[in-house]
Amino acid sequence: MAEKLTYPLVRERNLIITLLLVLAAASWVILIWQSTRSDKMAMGFTMGSGTPLFLGVWVVMMVATMFPAEAPMVLMFARVYAAKREQGKPFVPTWIFVSSYLVSWSLFGVLAYGVALVADVMVMQSMWLMSNTSFIGGVLIVLAGLFQLSPLKNACLSKCRSPLNFLLNSWRDGYVGCFRMGFEHGLFCIGCCWALMIILFPLGMLNVGAMAAVALLIFVEKTVPIGNWIAKVAAAMLVVYGMLVIFVPGMLPTMV
Repeated sequence: MAEKLTYPLVRERNLIITLLLVLAAASWVILIWQSTRSDKMAMGFTMGSGTPLFLGVWVVMMVATMFPAEAPMVLMFARVYAAKREQGKPFVPTWIFVSSYLVSWSLFGVLAYGVALVADVMVMQSMWLMSNTSFIGGVLIVLAGLFQLSPLKNACLSKCRSPLNFLLNSWRDGYVGCFRMGFEHGLFCIGCCWALMIILFPLGMLNVGAMAAVALLIFVEKTVPIGNWIAKVAAAMLVVYGMLVIFVPGMLPTMV
């Protein structure tokens, strides 16, 4: 099957790349604008927002950080369906795959908001937690670094780094099948990147510099040949930085 796959028309491929990059760029503009309007001293883990606003910002953040790294997978999906269309087989638009990918991350955002909401309440009710938020943030960063070395991280990263293998092993026809593939890929992506997203809570959910660093790391891990090695280097850096934060709270740029 792999030998029969051909890229879609150059115009279609360029359109997909352009749309992904434009959406990512627009999301970065929104995040930068939102960060300038936020009261960082009063945000807390939930950014001082209700569920709709938090999830809206979360989805925008996902588009900004994930879409550049997702381009190879989306293009491979379009490539496979272009071949099917040329053979007269049923065709499913690429946006179905992309939208279901975002659904999986949005559901994870709901979970993240629930945890953040509970954390905000606990911090407000506990003087110890209020006085040791930097310590907790440092622990989270260390745990994120250790997760970078875990078998789960490696398994999920391997799925994200091999678009063709993922599609060949997970292929399902039709709209429902396409939606399931996108959702399943989203789950692998969450399994790969959830810890990197969680460290944005102690670093600041609207800390544009931290988000840019996470986005760059995710892109490199998934797309460059030495991505697995880069993930391990990042693990060491996160562990060292987390330990510094634990003993030197001022090393944490933004905290509740």
